[in-house]
Amino acid sequence: MTQRILAFDSGIGGFGIVRALRGRLPGTPVDYLADTAIYPYGEQEDAALIARVVTLMGEAIASLAPDLVVIACNTASTLALGALRERYDIPFVGCVPPIKWAAELSRTRTVGLLATRATVRRPYLRALQQRYAPDCTLLAHGARGLADLAERAFRGHAAPPDIVQRELAALFEQPGGDRIDVVGIGCTHYTFLMDAFRAASPPGMIWLDPADAVARQAATVLQTLPPQPEALHRRDRAFFTTMPAEPARMTTAMAALGYSAPTLFAPATTTF
Repeated sequence: MTQRILAFDSGIGGFGIVRALRGRLPGTPVDYLADTAIYPYGEQEDAALIARVVTLMGEAIASLAPDLVVIACNTASTLALGALRERYDIPFVGCVPPIKWAAELSRTRTVGLLATRATVRRPYLRALQQRYAPDCTLLAHGARGLADLAERAFRGHAAPPDIVQRELAALFEQPGGDRIDVVGIGCTHYTFLMDAFRAASPPGMIWLDPADAVARQAATVLQTLPPQPEALHRRDRAFFTTMPAEPARMTTAMAALGYSAPTLFAPATTTF
């Protein structure tokens, strides 16, 4: 049988989940769609973003015919996952900040979250804390510039230590921040900055990246789906709603994940 996954993000963040999917589901086709035309999602107005994601997903499902869609973006997941499930008869797996996981590991009962400003300000985050970590203090920092650093890091550029340290200081220097012993990332882009985060954080800090947990859930859902007839083989492709910066570097980075050069997503012609 051939079951195909579509991973979706506003930029390169979802490639971290693709990497985890490759490890858990070797041989499973995974297409990728990045909505780079309005990156970053964390800076968009909620209602307009929901409408765009729902429409774009409809075009992608019609063009690429996935059996499962992974919304590999925290902002899109927290805003649009419900609308997507209502609109389309296909399973969706989303991303949420790893608050439950952090609470399970924290000994000081003070956990940190590094995310986008949009994720930090939304009531959804506090609802997660109340449900999964009511006995913990949650300190969060919405870091606008880190997603841009992650985009560059994915393309092979070093992350400037001073910028990383400044963003982490905004988390750890909050009142009570000296008690943080676990930090989760609430933006999939930050996967590609984890080494820089660990280098700049206090000794012994535990950093949590939920990429593998998302891949594990996708694998679980995929196993529940009925077998599909064998289809003509086609190579996995990575699509962008506008072409990314530094295409040569992007192509090199994507090759490690099984993709060739970036492809512009044009729904009217992107069919197989």
